[in-house]
Amino acid sequence: MTRSAETKSAVLFTRDAVRIGGESVILLSASLFYFRIPRQLWRERMEQVKALGYNCIDVYFPWNFHESREGEWDFGGDRDAEAFLHTAAEVGLWVIARPGPYICSEWDGGALPAYLLDKPGIRLRDRNPVFLRYVSEWFGRILPIVGRHEAGRGGSVICVQLDNELDFYGCEDPQGYIQALRDLALENGIAVPLIACAGQGGLMQASGLVQGVVPTCNFYPDNRDPDFEEKATHYREVLAGLNFPLLVTETNRSHFLLRRLLSCGAKLLGPYLQVSGVNFGFTNAVNNWGDPLAFLTSDYDFGGMVSPEGHLNEEAFEGRLLGRLIRTYGPALAEAVPDNGLEWSITGEGAEGIAGPFGLKLKGGGRLLFVSNVGEREAEIALRERTGIALSLNVRLAAGRSAALPIGVPLSHWDLPGTILHATAELYLEERNEGETVLAFHAEGPCEIALALETPAGAASSGVHAVLQGDRIRISSAGDRGGSCTLTLADGRKLTVLIGSRSEALRYGGAPPAPNLPARAEDGEADNGHAADPDSGPAIAWRLAALESAAPLASAAAVSSGLDRAEPLERLGVYRGYAWYEASVPPRGDRNVLGYLIRGAGDVVSLYADGRYAGTVVPGGSCAYLPAGGDGPMPFDALRLQARVEIWGHSNFDDPRMPGLRLNARKGIAGLAAVTAVRDITSNWRVLTANASSNGHGHLDEDALQPVVGFGGWLSPELPPLHAYRREFEASADADAWTVCFQDLQGYAKVRVNGREAGDAQPYAPYVDLTPFLSPGERAELEVRLQRWGSSGRVWVYEGVEARAYSVSAAEERELAESARSAARDGIVQALPAVLEPGDVAWLAGSVPNSAAGTGWRVRAIGRGLKLTALFAGRVVGRLWLPGGAARPVMTGGSADSFYLPGPWFEEGSGELLMLLEAVDAESPGRLESLEWMKA
Repeated sequence: MTRSAETKSAVLFTRDAVRIGGESVILLSASLFYFRIPRQLWRERMEQVKALGYNCIDVYFPWNFHESREGEWDFGGDRDAEAFLHTAAEVGLWVIARPGPYICSEWDGGALPAYLLDKPGIRLRDRNPVFLRYVSEWFGRILPIVGRHEAGRGGSVICVQLDNELDFYGCEDPQGYIQALRDLALENGIAVPLIACAGQGGLMQASGLVQGVVPTCNFYPDNRDPDFEEKATHYREVLAGLNFPLLVTETNRSHFLLRRLLSCGAKLLGPYLQVSGVNFGFTNAVNNWGDPLAFLTSDYDFGGMVSPEGHLNEEAFEGRLLGRLIRTYGPALAEAVPDNGLEWSITGEGAEGIAGPFGLKLKGGGRLLFVSNVGEREAEIALRERTGIALSLNVRLAAGRSAALPIGVPLSHWDLPGTILHATAELYLEERNEGETVLAFHAEGPCEIALALETPAGAASSGVHAVLQGDRIRISSAGDRGGSCTLTLADGRKLTVLIGSRSEALRYGGAPPAPNLPARAEDGEADNGHAADPDSGPAIAWRLAALESAAPLASAAAVSSGLDRAEPLERLGVYRGYAWYEASVPPRGDRNVLGYLIRGAGDVVSLYADGRYAGTVVPGGSCAYLPAGGDGPMPFDALRLQARVEIWGHSNFDDPRMPGLRLNARKGIAGLAAVTAVRDITSNWRVLTANASSNGHGHLDEDALQPVVGFGGWLSPELPPLHAYRREFEASADADAWTVCFQDLQGYAKVRVNGREAGDAQPYAPYVDLTPFLSPGERAELEVRLQRWGSSGRVWVYEGVEARAYSVSAAEERELAESARSAARDGIVQALPAVLEPGDVAWLAGSVPNSAAGTGWRVRAIGRGLKLTALFAGRVVGRLWLPGGAARPVMTGGSADSFYLPGPWFEEGSGELLMLLEAVDAESPGRLESLEWMKA
């Protein structure tokens, strides 16, 4: 047998099972990302996951993490994917490998390298020869690494995912695209199954239903959706019809929901981000979690089992309990199928909150009955089977809890004679000692376990009531305390039945042997490790070094100069970090400057005019207007504009509501202009209904019967109304830049100038640049096709003078660290609070000792009106934007006010913490009041 054939036979996905090495398994998989965790902690995190009952991890491989610039590849240090996979195999975890090329994961650009955005003829994530040529290079680097670690070849990779949630994206040819990725995977020697996940249920749109690619599902429902099983079962049946199992590659972190999925026959349970991490460096993304714009925090923590520092939360113990349940039933559960032939009646308090019950037929006999309480109160119910043996069960179940109850389960699953006739407690653990088998059950109230055995030689009980009648024994517990019953079987072996509370089951065996775990609390609770400890916080001598706010850092690298117009940063080879645009505005007679227009800007732009701070904006790829402020309009002979731009991150999603949220959105600015007039053109538009024809030349129809109204002011029975609005506009002779803004627009507008398409406007991007379509002194004819669902607000034209002669410089981690260390040498001693005037920029530096345990610190910043970039050990460890100021975007994805200093990164017990402080609230000074230190 060839190695490829051996690997294929090592992992099989069939209608009712996942088989690895001939053994059927339920995969309980935790997301664990090497690129968000220091390498020194990889093994520790994996051992934590395994100790919590998980047998698998899924891991993305971010293309742009390994190719930071075109042709510059790095697979060493924290980027050593091979070492990561080797460690997973050593720890004993199966691996679901997800190399993209697009991964999402709230990562910069979904891991697509930003240099792709400037390639002619490229169309991302589609059957596009330009894109696929670059993907081939990436796959040629990463897939041989993955292949060397496949199951059947000495490793533990059991499948490889192609792309990610393609059904969320407007791929024109999903079948052709996935087929191309499949072929590349096969050419690179991948022999384990290939999968493609559907993010919103579009199996065809996500996988193309390509032969040799297994469709999988990502579910993110309300954990208590009473109809969720109906949805999951639908997909199980569809996939079974294709001879595939139900594999849930992503879902919520709640083990309550995972139990519900298990009841539907899922063979892979993949809660997303059970192991949190950090977006070190400039790897954050922007996305649409903020209606629509949000900045992803450096902290990447959705409340999974393991925090970025390695602390466990209460859900971790729920995970261990579920893992024990799955292991206890083993192959019998791994090959179970839904039991659709039985009907149950449910009565009692809280019965309306019970989902199901749902059953699974176990391989080899018996079934598990899953009872889930999706209601808001505890349920005390009676379950009565209306078919079959007409069984009656009394169950108590707290809100948000699910239990798997065994019915007619042969004890042969555990090499014992007899049967579990029924139980109103969950069997969660089987242990074997010499001559004795222990079966441990838990319940939330009174319970009963009924067994049929060959005539036992004797029974001894403690804390429970046991009634032995021939070959039947009933063991019951009052629910106020646990107990045990030991049965001596006819062959001399012993069977001990333990009954305990759910909280006892959670802590059975004590705390998992996980590093960094604080002292174990009672009842399954764990300290999250984030409590401030001011008495043990380090004493730090801070040094503050003010910078020339408008100027580039002295260490910034010159990128380009003498540009006639602004260029996007990707075109200039800048893909992350900071950039500075400097340009001049030529004089325009006696015109005053009313403000400044920034066009096509992303992500964060702080603008200075002749060194004077004008403000900070987050336009999301659109435009922004900043008034001149100060004493009002200013005359100018010549003007120097300077814009400091930070790429927070490329979008990890594709949302058409805002230009900066498109997957192919570029960063930087498209232009700067000094605004010399703000003209209100809201009034006196001629309106045509949607079916009125245009003459195609942009000339207004001279029909005097056309109504003259305010923009958007015509009422009609159309829903939504779609009308054309026209008016003339005369461009000033001494201006050369014009931008129209539809203020408070509630609709979509398509703008034409003199018969030519100029662009679209929408609520989150209400600007359209008219400059390419106008000449000074020209009389323009505007036509706006407006589809609206509400008011349309006012219409403004910002008229002014275009900036020219651009020069651009940029800085990433290396340049920032160089600037900080140089500035800190000349810094002044600064006790907190540190106060910066609006627009000011400074470095704050100090030497930080490691925590006593050597695990580092979590640092919380208290203050207002500051954007803060923290560097440690030469790496960006956190980017924060503290409250204050209208420009601050929604911050999401983890802690928005703290960052993590990893213990392994301290050298000789201490390290230099460098923080770039930017005062970004134009109305108030920025203040860093204090830093709170929490042991990691």
